[in-house]
Amino acid sequence: MSSQPAMWHRPVPAGDRDGTATGAQGDGEGDDEGSQGGSRPPALPSPADRRSTQPPPEEHYARPGLDTTAVLPYAGSRASTRTRWLRAWMMTAPVDVLALLAPLLVTQQYWRGTLAMTALTVTVFAAGGLYRARRHVSFLDEVPSLCGRLLAAGSAVAIVAAMRHESAEYVFSFTRGVAASAGLVIIGRALTREFAIVARKRRWVEHNAIIVGSGPTAVELARLLRRYPQYGLRFVGCVDTPASPDPTALPLIGSLDDLDSLVRLRECDVVIVADASCSETSLMELLSRPRTAECDLWAATPLWGSRSHGDHIGAVPVVSIGDITLSGPQSALKRASDITFAAVALLLLSPVLIVCAVATLIDGGPGIFFYQERIGRHGRPFNIIKFRSMRPVDEHESQTNWSIAHDQRVGPIGRIMRRTSLDELPQLWNILRGDMSVVGPRPERPYFVEKFSAEYPQYAMRHRVPVGLTGLAQVSGLRGDTPISDRARFDNYYIENWSLWLDVKVVLRTVTEVFRAGGR
Repeated sequence: MSSQPAMWHRPVPAGDRDGTATGAQGDGEGDDEGSQGGSRPPALPSPADRRSTQPPPEEHYARPGLDTTAVLPYAGSRASTRTRWLRAWMMTAPVDVLALLAPLLVTQQYWRGTLAMTALTVTVFAAGGLYRARRHVSFLDEVPSLCGRLLAAGSAVAIVAAMRHESAEYVFSFTRGVAASAGLVIIGRALTREFAIVARKRRWVEHNAIIVGSGPTAVELARLLRRYPQYGLRFVGCVDTPASPDPTALPLIGSLDDLDSLVRLRECDVVIVADASCSETSLMELLSRPRTAECDLWAATPLWGSRSHGDHIGAVPVVSIGDITLSGPQSALKRASDITFAAVALLLLSPVLIVCAVATLIDGGPGIFFYQERIGRHGRPFNIIKFRSMRPVDEHESQTNWSIAHDQRVGPIGRIMRRTSLDELPQLWNILRGDMSVVGPRPERPYFVEKFSAEYPQYAMRHRVPVGLTGLAQVSGLRGDTPISDRARFDNYYIENWSLWLDVKVVLRTVTEVFRAGGR
């Protein structure tokens, strides 16, 4: 399929000025669907668009009886091209932190408790989803959750303060400051939410969205995005699926197989799945591809009127598909923990590193470090650093020999270091440089990445995140000559269910494996 396929759609009536044609049962408001506080002349179609909108044969018209709206993609605002990287949490989280730290402007007497309150509250907010992206932004919807979590965090900090200080006056004064900061958090959240709505309505911030499917639900979503800019999404087109009930109701920009390339070409940040009949297996495989995996993924549930407690666009319930890659606050948190862990580990383990370096020098002579090309996040190559445990015959052997567990060239010291994984410790420097993470899929050589990606469809999805010093697959016994398909399954499970606690568990299990000498 060409990158610019013809877009078939129903002819637009002459009286409809914004490129939409409402059915017989429209909403009856009679205003221009694209206007905000006044009418706006539509963009003139290009000659290519005029040619593509010639009436197609009769079989290309939508089936009669469907109450649909043919919505055409429209040009993005100039401001939105410069604000694509912005997310709501980038404004909300700093305002929350400033509000929680505000009591320090009055007095520094309770600075420890104030800092503890700030850290605990932000953590509780993040765990409760108060920094996640939402399509329907409403401060009133957040008030119960905000108040409950502020009360929980404030109570915990106040109890600790009461246990540490016997003075009732001290505890009362500190609690009064906590209450004031909680009130400021609520006021700040109201202001940031209102600003977010205004920025969306004026199209200062909007993100391109592709809809998967072309049936009635997709048509309704496209109409809602076109009519209500406060959802912060710009409709750029639909991709057809084999199971779509009516592939002619909306302009199509490609098929489901083209989704990954279309995300790149149309600079999309959001993908909305609006076809419940699409095969889940094939859909998730496509959504896990590198470009698409970086998008926010939403699914329109077919259970209309089912008292959905998730998000919604208009009256269409939508749910956020859990991040299948690490991005946004999660990525920043993981990177911060990686830097902290690597710096502290290098400092504490420096005597061990010196002993390993001397032992490697005695065992194999000069050249204590071994550098080898590996594949990191998004397929980028980098040089991994290890203590040398043997010397390969040539570079080809180094890149293509799968296992040296029983190679006679591995000396006694090298074998001990490999069994205890001490030869991996120089990779802490790779972590500080940003080539790797502490926990993640283990990096592999280019030859094997290409080979395994061709043999196992799930293997390439491992590169959605930074590779790691250790990983869930490794602590689950999948090291050495173990099935690659099982490794890929564990690695992808880790990516799609990541949490900071999961990283902690993997690190603790790794330490246990080191002391049990469970290496290769």
